[in-house]
Amino acid sequence: MKDYPSYSLWLSQVGDLSPRPVLRRDLEVDVAIVGGGYTGLWTAYYLKKADPGLRIALLERDVCGFGASGRNGGWCSALFAASKKKIARRHGRAAAVAMQKAMFDTVDEVGRVTAAERIDCDFHKGGTLTLAPSPAHVGRVREEIVEEHSWGFSDRDFSWLDEAEVRQRIHTPELYGAAFTPHCAALHPAKLARGLADVVEGLGVEIYEQTAAATVEPHLVETDAGRTVRARFTVLATEAFTVELAHAARRLVPLYSLMIATESLGEAFWDEVGWRDRETITDGHHLLIYAQRTADDRIAFGGRGAPYHFGSRISDDFDRDPHVFIELKRVLHSLFPAVRHAAITHHWGGPVGVPRDWYSSVSLDADGMAWAGGYVGDGVSTSNLAGRTLRDLILGHDTAITRLPWVGHRSRRWEPEPLRWIGTNLALRAMGSADHKERKTRRATRRGDLLKKIVGI
Repeated sequence: MKDYPSYSLWLSQVGDLSPRPVLRRDLEVDVAIVGGGYTGLWTAYYLKKADPGLRIALLERDVCGFGASGRNGGWCSALFAASKKKIARRHGRAAAVAMQKAMFDTVDEVGRVTAAERIDCDFHKGGTLTLAPSPAHVGRVREEIVEEHSWGFSDRDFSWLDEAEVRQRIHTPELYGAAFTPHCAALHPAKLARGLADVVEGLGVEIYEQTAAATVEPHLVETDAGRTVRARFTVLATEAFTVELAHAARRLVPLYSLMIATESLGEAFWDEVGWRDRETITDGHHLLIYAQRTADDRIAFGGRGAPYHFGSRISDDFDRDPHVFIELKRVLHSLFPAVRHAAITHHWGGPVGVPRDWYSSVSLDADGMAWAGGYVGDGVSTSNLAGRTLRDLILGHDTAITRLPWVGHRSRRWEPEPLRWIGTNLALRAMGSADHKERKTRRATRRGDLLKKIVGI
């Protein structure tokens, strides 16, 4: 059996990770869910709450929360992968605004359910600060606020904080301001996944772990041990690991996001730095960085930059890239020099699912096959909206969320290899190069912004 606690700080803190029973017999159920991460668990939860009589089986290859749900940065944010401009081009301005408002509501919905179900996942809605620690970042961060206001949102949703205002929240040696949105909560991702699994099991959902799906088809799931699950509805909720199914190899690209965590930091550090409201933190880098102050006073810090691996391969070996960890520590230390004296206790990573057009989707086909995913790293909240949407689609309810623009969206497939490998890694290198140039010159470069437009981000 795998050493599951070693896969992230979060999984090391949730106690017993002994697998639930393996599926050893054939089943007939109403809904078969493949994948024991947030998407599968939220779908099971909302279906059972709406119709307790439904028989639901959830199959997980490892243990619930093993994938991105147990390894992410713990941001329950209102971020949606596709931009509002992209959504508006296809569905109109009103649809883009409705999508954003649904994401705002989703942050609060996660908080409501975790409180109601007594899932102790350290949920705290302190918002997000997008720091401008370099003059090169100021224009880009401020432009994002102007863009949000152009959609009708106000300073209550997205605001600029000048240097004095942001230092009332957090102290770093060099800071030129920050954007702030209240629409984000920090949480402990593995506690959420494991707690949600316990809740849905208590509602009567049959969870089978160490049970890999070999094939997933409408009305039928076959396991690698030869067992079958027949169902009226089949839900594919495997996110980045979807690429390991033969029929879906080009549906997503698995991009690796890596993280580090410090030891628990003392009160003297927090007296100097502030960060009292546990705001999630990012900045104006082209290559994403993200951080939170954990409930046990660590800094959990992550970012992109790891290479894409030929053929969309996924491997535990790719979870740890020394070069990326070095860069993460460099950025962390530049933001908070006092952390140089703190131990880095955990290094980990994992793949996130990226559609070709950077556009998450949820759908139910006429044959009973359902899907949700392609979250591009924003799945902590988006998966909750997916679970509620799949509930309504499966139960045949026409609701406001089933009319959102991501419902039924189809992304085109990624290019075949070697084009996929060449293009993806060139894009990653160009983003890193743009950040390096800005760090040296302290002036903004449009290289990264132009690349985002070319690749369709």
